[in-house]
Amino acid sequence: MRRRTGLAIAGVAALAWGEWLNWRWSRALVGSNGGASAAVVVLGYRNPQATANLINRWRVCAGIRSIAADGMHGTCVIFSGGATSSGATEAQLMADYAKSVLEFDGTVLLEDQSATTWENITNVIPLLEDVDHIKIASQPAHALKARAYLRRQRPDLAERLVRADDYRPGEWLAVKPLLALYGLWTLRGLKADERKVSL
Repeated sequence: MRRRTGLAIAGVAALAWGEWLNWRWSRALVGSNGGASAAVVVLGYRNPQATANLINRWRVCAGIRSIAADGMHGTCVIFSGGATSSGATEAQLMADYAKSVLEFDGTVLLEDQSATTWENITNVIPLLEDVDHIKIASQPAHALKARAYLRRQRPDLAERLVRADDYRPGEWLAVKPLLALYGLWTLRGLKADERKVSL
């Protein structure tokens, strides 16, 4: 009985830890800067099949709901990701899913050359020059990494970063501890000042 209770407590603690860490990451390196125009950058994930995989479908949903979060009109969505083994690009697969399944009819831009997160940011920068708000949608740790990369490459544009709606309490609850562990591993290379706000 004690062992079962101990396991239950450990399980609840792991879920709470994963939830908290993802919540914290979703709020790091963002501000509340004003302005009228916005862009949501949706980062792609490895996609060997000819349609958007589960992770890319979720990221598209997070990107689309990030538009509604602030009620801004005219927000464009930038899908970023290069070629997959199926021949299509991650960007195109995500855009197709947004239009055909989610029935998104807003402005869509594609960045279809990137193979890494660093390249995602490098290649979307020209599309972000004229917007007042920049949101990056992905799993919270990955989005934080991308925000840190924008901060390194273009500190002036990083000042325009605001929160995306890519964290919701209870969403992906069972896997959030695993996402948190993976996030800690992927964020280990951030500079010391970025690490302070990420852990």
